[in-house]
Amino acid sequence: MGEFELIRHYFAAAPCAHASEEVALGIGDDCALLALPPGEQMAISTDTLVAGVHFPDVCDPFLLGQRALAVSASDLAAMGARPVGFTLALTLPDVEADWLEAFARGLSQMAQSCSLRLIGGDTTRGPLSLTLTVFGGVPAGLALTRSGAREGDLLCVGGALGDAAAALPLVLGERSAEPHVAEPLLARYWSPQPQLAFGQALRGKATSALDISDGLLADCGHIARASGVRLLIERDALPMSAQLLGFFDVQNARQAALSGGDDYVLAFTLPAEYLAGLLDAGWPVHVIGRVIAGQGVALIDADGQDVTPCIRGYQHFRGTS
Repeated sequence: MGEFELIRHYFAAAPCAHASEEVALGIGDDCALLALPPGEQMAISTDTLVAGVHFPDVCDPFLLGQRALAVSASDLAAMGARPVGFTLALTLPDVEADWLEAFARGLSQMAQSCSLRLIGGDTTRGPLSLTLTVFGGVPAGLALTRSGAREGDLLCVGGALGDAAAALPLVLGERSAEPHVAEPLLARYWSPQPQLAFGQALRGKATSALDISDGLLADCGHIARASGVRLLIERDALPMSAQLLGFFDVQNARQAALSGGDDYVLAFTLPAEYLAGLLDAGWPVHVIGRVIAGQGVALIDADGQDVTPCIRGYQHFRGTS
């Protein structure tokens, strides 16, 4: 099967490739054409996932299709952007019909869940890797960024932390667990749910935001640097699931929540006056600390003592940091 036949058969015909109001021209030409409403800016983000680095060499292609798009769509959530479309550059060692069918099905299911349209891409032969670029729209001046945190803001996250990190030994076959523990953890790893609606709800309220991909401590460091502030995280306020606490002891569960990464929930700073309204509206706001004057990120215990661990998160080319 040639490149163009592969694209037509597995991707151009997928439900997620159907036209939409904002996709004036999709798959089939040299470029896609997007038509955003007046007064909107385009948000764009690219992620590459490499076999053996971001996912196991041997894995379920359906789940891989879901995960690949979800981690990219999460960047749109972090900016408060409304999802529009995405492209896929797929490098394959071989053309395997069953693998491609399952991958395309998982990709399309996540795309429909996220209201994203497949608008183009590329295929080539080589070691398995996936590069996805997502496109979204956000009203001019209302995009969430990392640089607006202010002294006195609350530091918040949008859900439980550490589940995907706990799932990794299950994914790699290093540990096992009862289904009621393993299945929710594996779902957080393979099928993270980008907080797209939540990100849009934070427009005009959150002063800074990002999605947690490399670990809470490491990613909060990005907000602290960009905003020129210091973030204090309260150790006892970390939201952790019953499954995480059933899989790890408390110490290891906290380490997973702080530096495990792959959570893909939002971390954001918020003026206190907006907290009640967001909670009343049902949004999953968990206050885990506050913004003060200074630099960097610190983890504090109930007595206010600095208990920041040495391992903060993951960086490519450096491993843990």
